[in-house]
Amino acid sequence: MIYTILILTITTSLFTDIRQRKILNIVTFPTIIIGFIFYTITNGLEGFLFSGKGFLVGLGLLLIPYLLGGMGAGDVKLMAAIGALTGVDVVLQSFLYTALIGGLIALILIVKKRGIRSLFFSPKHIVFNLLAGNSVMNQDEKTKITFPYGVPIALGTLLAVFIGGGIG
Repeated sequence: MIYTILILTITTSLFTDIRQRKILNIVTFPTIIIGFIFYTITNGLEGFLFSGKGFLVGLGLLLIPYLLGGMGAGDVKLMAAIGALTGVDVVLQSFLYTALIGGLIALILIVKKRGIRSLFFSPKHIVFNLLAGNSVMNQDEKTKITFPYGVPIALGTLLAVFIGGGIG
């Protein structure tokens, strides 16, 4: 059941983020609640704490990039929802894969938009792009590089769940 909810959540979020550049609360909030309810019913207080820790870690992982303007609140809530469904271990793996995929996408977009030379002449912007993945601080809209971070979150989560060992 948890796998089904997770796949539905990340698939829906992937499509809405690509099409509308939004990850919807109507998707993330019920997912968080389902995670808490499911684990509380199946494992009592221990299950509640499993889901709660995953939720808090997922929330915390993307909170700083969000506060720095590197991504949207929907990305943060999606990672929190993934944590509520999968727990700390999987959400940490998901974050690692997400960061690697997001960095690769950002690198490709930077080279595509600015050319290979930009990698050597603007390292602070490259580093921020690779870490935050979504945008570059202090740039005007004309030169700003953005992409829907739901893509690396979805791919990173799939890798974490199916290659990284699964849930729980």
